[in-house]
Amino acid sequence: MGMGAPRRGRGRQPMAEINVTPLVDVMLVLLIIFMVTAPLLVAGVPVDLPDAKAQSLPQDQSPIQISLNAAGELFVDRMPIAPAALPAKLAALREARSDEARVYVRADRGLDYGRVMQVVGDVNGAGFKKVALVTDGQAKTPR
Repeated sequence: MGMGAPRRGRGRQPMAEINVTPLVDVMLVLLIIFMVTAPLLVAGVPVDLPDAKAQSLPQDQSPIQISLNAAGELFVDRMPIAPAALPAKLAALREARSDEARVYVRADRGLDYGRVMQVVGDVNGAGFKKVALVTDGQAKTPR
């Protein structure tokens, strides 16, 4: 065989690299489709609603705030209360509102931890499910 003659028996060598161009094309098309359809899924359909005589659902009430100052005095919604009267007051508030009402417990940082947990225990014992301990929110160096 001569130098210019094609070799027979040996075909093309298999390609060892993956062609990612089609994959990138498909991903870009999908991205464009999602970008176009996402705002359509969020937008509501304008509907002229009928009138009804039913009462509207109750709006979210303001939370019950329980505070303990540095002297250990107890306040429920800014009204002073004796520590022994707290369970009865919480039971009355639970009946007036519901057990789904939010309760915020605020306590001075200098108070005994056990005293604060006693108040949280009274809140839990009254049947409230949504209890939060309120903090300052800004990190300060401990005293």
